[in-house]
Amino acid sequence: VPFVESGGGLVQTGGSLRLSCTASGFAFSSYAMSWYRQAPGKERELVAGITSTGDVTNYVDFVKGRFTISRDNAKNTVYLQMNSLKPEDTAVYYCVAVRVVSQGTVRYWGQGTQVTVSS
Repeated sequence: VPFVESGGGLVQTGGSLRLSCTASGFAFSSYAMSWYRQAPGKERELVAGITSTGDVTNYVDFVKGRFTISRDNAKNTVYLQMNSLKPEDTAVYYCVAVRVVSQGTVRYWGQGTQVTVSS
């Protein structure tokens, strides 16, 4: 298992959580990282991404201004700070490492961590 995810849990509307995803077994600092989520009965969707060096981030519209992705390459860890949480943020959140190599695209998925936001 290339990742250990943590930080999920139950929080009330308006609350905050910080997800962590710590990598092992591969060159973490060479990979872009993303967070995805999947709610019950829905497809998995991209939430945020960050380049390998951490200098560029991107977010989907529904989390802009509320979520922040960051990474610490010295700790092989990517974070997702989630503020002003809403019930519709309830989902399993996954970290993903992505790198384009000559043979194609390499992806490593975390095991997922549950986030539940109560109304």
